[in-house]
Amino acid sequence: MATVFLHHVVGDLTVGKPELVEFAETETVEAAIRAIGDSMEGGIPVWRKRSPHNKSAIESAEMRQQRFVGILNSLDIVAFLARDDYLQDQDKALKTPVSQVVAPNGSLLREVDPATRLIDALEMMKQGVRRLLVRKSGVWKGMSKRFSILYNGKWLRNLETSSSHGNIAATSINRPSTSSTAAIHGKFCCLSREDVIRFLIGCLGALAPLPLSSIHSLGAISPNFFSIEASHPALDAIQKIPQDPSAIAVVEGTPDGQCKIIGEISACKLWKCDYLAAAWALANLSAGQFVMGVEENDSSSSLPDIMANQAVGDNHLASNGGSMRPKRFSSRSIGFVSRPNPSFVAGRSMYRGRSAPLTCKVTSSLAAVMAQMLSHRATHLWVTEAENEDALVGVVGYRDILVAVTKPPVAPSTLETMA
Repeated sequence: MATVFLHHVVGDLTVGKPELVEFAETETVEAAIRAIGDSMEGGIPVWRKRSPHNKSAIESAEMRQQRFVGILNSLDIVAFLARDDYLQDQDKALKTPVSQVVAPNGSLLREVDPATRLIDALEMMKQGVRRLLVRKSGVWKGMSKRFSILYNGKWLRNLETSSSHGNIAATSINRPSTSSTAAIHGKFCCLSREDVIRFLIGCLGALAPLPLSSIHSLGAISPNFFSIEASHPALDAIQKIPQDPSAIAVVEGTPDGQCKIIGEISACKLWKCDYLAAAWALANLSAGQFVMGVEENDSSSSLPDIMANQAVGDNHLASNGGSMRPKRFSSRSIGFVSRPNPSFVAGRSMYRGRSAPLTCKVTSSLAAVMAQMLSHRATHLWVTEAENEDALVGVVGYRDILVAVTKPPVAPSTLETMA
């Protein structure tokens, strides 16, 4: 086990993190689209509002945990807007409360103390937690080596136990003042898995030799992924939206029985797209057409015109006085860039550009995969064979990386036996 996990605590990752601003379930889909554009991992935590009967300025951890609803991402919204009744009435769709869109799942968030060991936080994330809610404290100085090993991630509880046995003087050295922290107990920040990976990539030396090992040798490739044939309706991809990662590979079969990946329908790709145009495309096009787009100057296409809102900012939301204009769906309308005049039966090259899926090889190193994910703000990479970059074999996501970096080292004798 790398000492970086034992000598660091969650509070070490909160430096510079902004204070949490809760997004209420009563907010509209239109507001959610704007919030998602500024979020991590293409998703936002959704909360129930505080009860009007709770007048206390300090909210208990249990009460806050109970108010958490779930995490809403861009794919959830596009899938919601693709429903027939909302495609016909866009204004109604955009004014719908997000409580009707977000899938309730309270296990995706956990409130932790700033003094919780990093290894304990990683174990939570390996079990499915995607956000850590950390109380901001102006007293705690982040002296992780002084207490993280001693108190094994249960800092406050152990301190209280020690104090009850008369060891107040010994423990009060590292214990912040309760009265001082009480005044700021209402302030929190939220850590995502991307924050953890970004922290770990700055500690590659402490993780050696894992960073230079291939993801295949580390067992970081998950063979369990969702996929859809390119010729099938794109709407089939969202019959059951996968949660981790929230992505569906668009594939074509090959004569030798392999899957050739040509694109993906995912929260990452739809992060800052034109949600209304993407919803129409999802409801009317095949999966292959959705990921590659249909150019506006392609006269051979017989796609109907759609009414799209005048683009405003990154999220392409209609302004109050915005005009409506007809246009054909294209790769550009949902944030993709395709080659001119694509033909669906053409070669692999036509899928290049922003619409091309992010891939790595089974031989790629863990460090390279982490860097690629962070540089593209992606939650996952599709894994292909080393010799054939089109042959899809699996996917690697945040959880797979966390499992790989926390695995106990293999003894040399075991490696010799395996060889």
